[in-house]
Amino acid sequence: LTTSKKIPEVIISDITMPEMDGYDLFEAVSNNDMLNHIPFIFLSGRSTPDDVRFGKMLGVDDYLTKPFEIKDLLAIIAGKISRNKNIKEVNAKIEVLLSSIEMNIIPSISEKEKNQVILLVVFWDDKSGPKLVSNFPDKENISFSIEEVGQQLFHAIVSLYGYENISKAEGILLNIENFQRKGYIFFDSFQDESVRGGERRYMLGLVAPKINYFDSLKIKEVFKEISSKIKEKKDWDIKVYWEKVSEILISQF
Repeated sequence: LTTSKKIPEVIISDITMPEMDGYDLFEAVSNNDMLNHIPFIFLSGRSTPDDVRFGKMLGVDDYLTKPFEIKDLLAIIAGKISRNKNIKEVNAKIEVLLSSIEMNIIPSISEKEKNQVILLVVFWDDKSGPKLVSNFPDKENISFSIEEVGQQLFHAIVSLYGYENISKAEGILLNIENFQRKGYIFFDSFQDESVRGGERRYMLGLVAPKINYFDSLKIKEVFKEISSKIKEKKDWDIKVYWEKVSEILISQF
């Protein structure tokens, strides 16, 4: 696909194939910036509810079980191509609009609210569940339980994605209503044969009075940097990164 002169408008794949199965193909397409916008349809003889649910969970646009009617497949293809075209047109209009106006986004928080920003790291423990391993600033200066917030955020994503798929939740912005805060969380994992499944899963979290969408995009890049250091077992200073994300929240776009 990457060597093709023309990018396809839709990708249709069987799940069972000799050299690369459909799941691997979908993952490769999803990780390719040139292809990941293309609608992806699975065709498969695997028709149990769990099979279909897993396919949808991966993020495919549609899952058609065999046997199927050609007219149904053609209708799905036509719908996906039309929808994708509309999305492209809307995105193009948004880009033109954004480039024609002066961006003046209000900062997420004020300088006075900086001390309410919390950066935390939570690892999954097979015996006790989500475990807070690091946070800044010190929890003694916080009016609520950081452990409770960390566990609440972790469990919220597990309930959405399932434990085995939480690493797909690379960046999610959400409301923490019972603490009247905003949260931004980023999941990742690294190989560790001492834990269930051979992967150690963890969450980076940021809690603040407010986090706007534009700031969350910048925070995601900082969290990627932290995550790389964790996976490579390199030392990193949580206070330094707390300063980085705090400045993002305070600064004007």
